[in-house]
Amino acid sequence: MAQAPDITIITGLSGAGISSVLKALEDLGMEVFDNFPLTQFDALINESRDDGAPIAIGVDTRTRGFCAVALMGVAEKYGAKLVFLTCDDQELQRRFTETRRRHPLAKDRPVRVGIAQERTLLKDVQNAADLVFDTTTLSVHDLRHLMEGHFETRADGKMTITMMSFGFKHGAPREADIVMDVRFVKNPHWVDALRPLSGKDEKVGNYIDLDPHFPEFIGNFKRLVEPLLPRYEGEGKNYLTIAIGCTGGRHRSVYTAEQLSRWLRDLGRTVYIDHRDLKE
Repeated sequence: MAQAPDITIITGLSGAGISSVLKALEDLGMEVFDNFPLTQFDALINESRDDGAPIAIGVDTRTRGFCAVALMGVAEKYGAKLVFLTCDDQELQRRFTETRRRHPLAKDRPVRVGIAQERTLLKDVQNAADLVFDTTTLSVHDLRHLMEGHFETRADGKMTITMMSFGFKHGAPREADIVMDVRFVKNPHWVDALRPLSGKDEKVGNYIDLDPHFPEFIGNFKRLVEPLLPRYEGEGKNYLTIAIGCTGGRHRSVYTAEQLSRWLRDLGRTVYIDHRDLKE
């Protein structure tokens, strides 16, 4: 008897990006089904056994006959990877307002009421999920890259690493696996000639390198991270985000992220660099 295909179920809060994730997974070669009824899962899986292609199925509160318990039961029955998308209430409300869409659970009520009700309805699903992604600060491009990192099959079996810089005053990135604070480094912001520049500029880098604590820090950080990489891969992790934070996300974190990215590439790693809060 043919084996059931690899199945990924995408679910989460309305407006959190389920459709965008499904489009990204389709581009990665998965067969995609959106808003798929739970009662039809058995038929779909049976029809897909001979094909062997991985399947991504979108299920949310719009789905006919939706039931959180049934969804978790289906995921367990077929050994499916359950992916949950969440987002801040304020950002969800903004998205619904801008698109002028009605929330599926608030047809004749304020959007915030539907968001609160849905969050309660899906609480157990989120807790049971294999992967939880917070899309509050992610663009469609960021979401696509996130899916590529987690689901694209690499021939060498190595992770894709995102090296991110950010400013703490804008909030720490929730998707990060490792967060490092470099606010102890001398701040170029207080030098008039360096303030308009960024951590990508040589003058800023030279200034940061003069801090006697910086070379020791970055050497220690490399020694900490390097042995972790094969261990993460051994656990089946395909995507790793290392976030480096300073106050504004313009000078110290950017320079440090650039240096670490160069080092990781020298190790033969695939690295994507994201200066989240750098406004050129």
